[in-house]
Amino acid sequence: MSIPPTVREALTGWGPGSSAPPLPLQAAQAYTRRLARSHYENFPVATWLLPQRLRQHFYNVYAFCRWADDLGDETGGGSETLRLLAWWREELALCGRGEPRHPVFVALQPTLQQFRIPLQPFEDLLSAFEQDQRVKEYETFEQLRDYCRRSADPVGRIVLHLCEAVSERNAAWSDAICTGLQLANFWQDVARDYDLGRVYLPREDRERFGYDPRALEARATNAAFLELMRFEVDRARAFLCNGLPLANVLRGRVGLEIECFAHGGLAILREIERIGYRVWERRPVLTKRQLLGLLVRAIGRRLVRGRG
Repeated sequence: MSIPPTVREALTGWGPGSSAPPLPLQAAQAYTRRLARSHYENFPVATWLLPQRLRQHFYNVYAFCRWADDLGDETGGGSETLRLLAWWREELALCGRGEPRHPVFVALQPTLQQFRIPLQPFEDLLSAFEQDQRVKEYETFEQLRDYCRRSADPVGRIVLHLCEAVSERNAAWSDAICTGLQLANFWQDVARDYDLGRVYLPREDRERFGYDPRALEARATNAAFLELMRFEVDRARAFLCNGLPLANVLRGRVGLEIECFAHGGLAILREIERIGYRVWERRPVLTKRQLLGLLVRAIGRRLVRGRG
């Protein structure tokens, strides 16, 4: 398996103990821009949907997330991964004190200052990555929801700051969309996550529907599993639908992108239903044609509402 460039840099260049001087701001921004454009599937980075004035700021935030994600998932796990995540947390703290060293934080600091973004959502994301090293299975949905509050919801709250649209109402809608997307991803990737030793289907739900540990270990697609997945898909859909009003209150391209992401999550859930909830046997994905259809329909809805 190839090592992500971020991990190579952490181990050989800009990692713990590096004595390299901080890059100038323009060079640091070019670095985050290259990183975002080369690997952008997990975050709403700057595409043509985003206003030009926000693109570099999204690049900067994305670069933080990309580094944290790679340090959490691509460094072998255990104590070494926790050590590198602790180093990344220290770099974040230095940025908060106005002393950024790493290129990501040199680029990110002006974004934090301009949009008055607190460090908390970034710290929450790191706590979720650290939890991934310690917790491989969840007993209750509330425990899983708490994980989503730190692994998914902070991204939406950062976006609200960038859009200068922070309010309690908008944050609640954003949290619903982000958690719904995270849950949709979990149910899409039941098999992949199990291969990594992670089980996001809460034990209380598995017991409620009679899906016992032996069936889980055997990856059995039985009647209990199908009912369990039906329940989880419906719950994820409720979160996404509860958050959809956010797309109506955010004007322009950002609102359009949020609408596309939310409806993309709903489309994944419909695809899980279409394959009969048999996610052990097949990973449901959206085709390029389906994604284009989502965009066209989202544009149509906004034109009808007059919020283009």
